[in-house]
Amino acid sequence: MTAQHQELRTAIAAIMGTVDRLTEQSRTRYKNPYETITWPEAVAPDRDWFFTPELSSLHGTRHELPLTDTRARQLAFQEAANFFSLNIHGEKSLIAGLATRMYRGDLVEISDYLHHFLDEENKHSVYFGGFCRRYAKLYRSRHVPFAEGTERSVADVLFFAKALLFEEHADRYNVLQAKDVRLHELARFINHAHHADESRHLVFNRAIVQALWQTYAPRWDTATLADVRARISQFFVTTWLEYYNPDVYADAGFDDPWQVAQDAWADPAQCAHRRQISAKCLRFFMSTGILDQEPNDAF
Repeated sequence: MTAQHQELRTAIAAIMGTVDRLTEQSRTRYKNPYETITWPEAVAPDRDWFFTPELSSLHGTRHELPLTDTRARQLAFQEAANFFSLNIHGEKSLIAGLATRMYRGDLVEISDYLHHFLDEENKHSVYFGGFCRRYAKLYRSRHVPFAEGTERSVADVLFFAKALLFEEHADRYNVLQAKDVRLHELARFINHAHHADESRHLVFNRAIVQALWQTYAPRWDTATLADVRARISQFFVTTWLEYYNPDVYADAGFDDPWQVAQDAWADPAQCAHRRQISAKCLRFFMSTGILDQEPNDAF
């Protein structure tokens, strides 16, 4: 066993109390996704809200002002479908990454929880996919996967850091929308159900990211350290860009959806919104020393 491998096992041993607690919670709080939800025969996007309007990617921008109440609800419906689609694409990538790390020698101690993690991500896709398939559509992802490279330590830090960042943002939307009494009960249920599991995933992700960072970062040279930090910063940008989807704006009836996307991204109201949603996640990366400066391009 190499010294680095032993250091990682020591770091993981220090978080096993948390991991074991999360594993037990996953066992006792498991819910069958095929039994916990009743799908309406149809929904009415022009009548009901399916996405909190203040979370819309056009909120506070000049493109929001001309919308009638009916069009605003229809846009919110498309934004809900895009949000659920982003989660499907993110979870596909997450499931694949978790599967490759299952029972790996240096991570075998956390394999029990990785089983639950992977299973819960599959369950979430039932909710998100069920909505998109029945009532809307699955929006494509324009995200280009990053090249993990050949260095395992770098790939592991980047994988779990990206998972944490993606899920922190999605969970914040889940929490706010699960509480929004204006939303259709189906939208509220899906957001609440996702948050119930994500709250555990976030605790695990913070713990494993910090354990991996403390083990590997001191051994990296200056160039590797700078590259990892640059890629994590870029994750903030690429994750947020997908919330400003030209396909959504086209479906919502805008004549120049790409221009709408550019305008919305650059609008001060949306810059402030992204910073607010990212605040907790950003504090984690900065306070742990994983990032040494804020990813200003995202805000």
